[in-house]
This record gives sequence, structure tokens and C-alpha cells, in this order.
Amino acid sequence: MEAAAAAVTGLNDDDERRALTPLERVQRTLHKYPALGPLIVLIVLAATFSLIAPDRFLKPFNLSLIISQVTVVGTLAIGQTIIILTAGVDLSVGAIAVFASIVMANVNVSWGVPGVLALILGFAFGTGCGLLNGWLITRFRMPPFIVTLGTLSIFFALDLYVSGSATVRGTDMDPILVLPGQVIEFLGTRFTLGSIGMLVAYGIMMYLLRFTAWGRHIFAVGDEPESARLSGVRTDRLLLSVYGAAGLLYALGAWFLLGRINAASPQALESANLETITAVVIGGTSLFGGRGGVLGTLFGAIIVGTAVNGLTIAGFDPLWQRFAIGVLVIVAVGMDQWIRRVGK
Repeated sequence: MEAAAAAVTGLNDDDERRALTPLERVQRTLHKYPALGPLIVLIVLAATFSLIAPDRFLKPFNLSLIISQVTVVGTLAIGQTIIILTAGVDLSVGAIAVFASIVMANVNVSWGVPGVLALILGFAFGTGCGLLNGWLITRFRMPPFIVTLGTLSIFFALDLYVSGSATVRGTDMDPILVLPGQVIEFLGTRFTLGSIGMLVAYGIMMYLLRFTAWGRHIFAVGDEPESARLSGVRTDRLLLSVYGAAGLLYALGAWFLLGRINAASPQALESANLETITAVVIGGTSLFGGRGGVLGTLFGAIIVGTAVNGLTIAGFDPLWQRFAIGVLVIVAVGMDQWIRRVGK
């Protein structure tokens, strides 16, 4: 019983014999609440830019602009999060999202398919691409990195083939396909329907991860897949469902993309794979799986948006924006390594 209690609390015999230092308490708190670290970083960033440019950064319009700017990447990052929680990674996220947006736009404009049906087809293609990734990984025991690196090129090639390398204008599409770009003004803020949809998607995924068996199994597989399998979790089926769910979320991000740029471009989201991984890592989700969550990813996406926005307002050269984000990624991974040593 004592060993079981120690396992639950993460404390070993030495920890129980001595009082924890303040630094160890911080380490354990961050281990227990992964989203706390990125929240603190976000608050510090916001406070810093508020002091540098209080007359511009704190404007309601500017704060809502940050949310709008991270809507697409933030939505795609939800799918990336659940994959990384299983100790995987998806390098094809941007290619799948663009492919889904190209399908939505082209079947509507070129083939005359009604907007609602075109939207459904786009979601079906996005989900199918995710399921293909999951099937290759589980069926042939191939590393997620290699599989999604390969499908990244395949899906981008399909983007160019289906679109004919041409951009479809939003004015030519059915209004429902660009609906997420519609703006709602409230107390000086300007939120798009896509931004609201992103927040709803985060709320749904938070519920699924915390209160359903599917969510608990994701953490179990990411933490120790063999133990999860021995405890009755069908790991292959779970991974397949995770990649399928991620594909569905990528298609949702594709719909938001159509509204955001008011067009369907085969050249869009070329760096989305790195941007989503950046949001996930800065958000406190471990690249080794089993620890983290989508709330931290939301904070991570907003941190990146806040850093870019604040440095732009402060007049810094764009190269320092990339420099700052790189530093944040390295610090986040270093923090993850330190936090994972709890109880060791």
C-alpha cells in the first residue's frame, strides 16, 4: 500500500524523509498542472508589452486581433496536441488542411456542388487523410515522423493537382465556405466566427481528454504504451481514432482558413507543421507523450501571437520575432525535461 501511495503522489522514500525545497515544489506543481507554466509566460509577456506600448497593445481591438491571427494555427494545434500526447508527431498537418480547403473550394466552384455538401466533403477528405496516417503507423509499425514526412509531400502534391496550382477566390464560393471570416464587434473588439469556433473546439477537446475513457487512454498510451495494452487498451484502434480525429480538426482549420484569407490557395500553411508543434511545445505538452493538454496549447498559440504582435508594435525587426520564438521553444523543451524528472 505504501508503494502504491508513493506511486500516486510521485514521491519516493527519500522525498518522504525530507521536506521539499521551494524549487522542487515548483517542479511538482508544474508537473501536476502543465498549463500553468505557459499561462505564467503569457502573463509576463502581456505585462511586458503593456509597459512598452500601453497605448497600443492593450487596446481591445489589438487583443482580439491576436486571437484572430492565431485562429487557424490554434485550431490545427488541437489535432497536433492529441497526437503528441500519444508520443507521436504529425508533419502533414498543413498539407492536410490545405488539401481539405482545396477540395471544399474546387468541388463547389468548379463542379457546382452545393456549399454544405462541399463542406462535408472537405471534412471527409481531412478525416480520411488523418486515418491514412494512422493506418500506416499502426499497420506497418512505422514511426509517425517518417509516415507524416512522406504524406506531407503526397498531400501537397495532391493540393497542386486538384487546384491546378490556381487560387480560388472567396467571392466565387458559396457564402457558407467563407462564413468563419464573418466579424462580430463587441465593446471595441472584433472577433471572427472562426475564432469563436476555435475556442469551442478547445472546450470540446478539453472535455474529451479529461472526462472520457478515450481521453484517459490517450494519456495512458503516450505515457507507457505496453502497460496500456496489457491493461486492456486497444492501442492500435486508439491511435487510429486519434489520427482520424486530428484529420477532422485539420479540416475544421481548413474551413477557418477559407474565412480568414477569403480564398483557397495551394500555397497556404507551408510552415503550419512547425507552427503547430511550436504552440504545443510552448504550451507545456511533452514531446515524449503522456503529459500536457489542449489548454496549454491554446496558451502556447496565444504566446506566439502575442510575441509577434508585441514585438511588431514595439518596432522590432521581424528577425527578432523568429529569434524570440526560437528561444521560447528551446526553453519550453528544457523545462519539460526538468519537469519530467519529478520523482526520479
